[in-house]
Amino acid sequence: MRKYYIVALFFFFGVVSFGQSITADQLLEKSIAYHDPNRVWNTFTGSLSITATRPNAPDRVSLITLDHPSQYFSMTITQDSSVTTHVLEKGTCSYRLNGRSEFSKEEEEKYRLTCERTHMMKNYYSYLYGLPMKLKDPGTVLEPAVYNKTFKGSQYLALKVTYDAEVGKDTWYFYFNPGTYALEVYQFYHDETKNDGEYILLDGLMDVQTMKIPQNRSWYTNKENTFLGADLLTVAKEIK
Repeated sequence: MRKYYIVALFFFFGVVSFGQSITADQLLEKSIAYHDPNRVWNTFTGSLSITATRPNAPDRVSLITLDHPSQYFSMTITQDSSVTTHVLEKGTCSYRLNGRSEFSKEEEEKYRLTCERTHMMKNYYSYLYGLPMKLKDPGTVLEPAVYNKTFKGSQYLALKVTYDAEVGKDTWYFYFNPGTYALEVYQFYHDETKNDGEYILLDGLMDVQTMKIPQNRSWYTNKENTFLGADLLTVAKEIK
């Protein structure tokens, strides 16, 4: 009996120490070293072509251009027979709809041609495609603990992240491969006690300059496990 008790204690403390043998900051640094070994994200200048598929909706192709040093962002969306372009350059917004720079109020509302929307989409794409590097941004609150998590049958090292009030209100979890430190899943809650929010499965990697950016993102609800859609990175090009 004593032998089994000792073995059980060894197993318990072994599991705990596995999660505590690396700090949250160290885990994040190892994942960044995997995805962005030359630290090029903050000076990234390039374009990403992303095909979004949603249940019961036509595919949407978005060409995203990011020029971080020049504070430039553009998004050209092709869906059905419409092409819209949003540009944000050093805080100034501009738009085109099917090649036109003038459009009606109804078109502005239908295609959401507003500066607020453009800022939101810039933050959205910069955040999701800049992970895990974006977890170093000001306002990010990284919980010190590293968690051992089993998610969809796989074992991960996980980080919990919240944000300063002026940055964001959601609670995020990021799941890293314990062998390579690759980011493979992330999950967010508006209210964790309600199990709301979504989780995102990452699959495949695309070499973008010297970075490894996850290629396919599949979105599901936390509570119902309902598939919401997928975003496939099809082309990535450096702009010189």
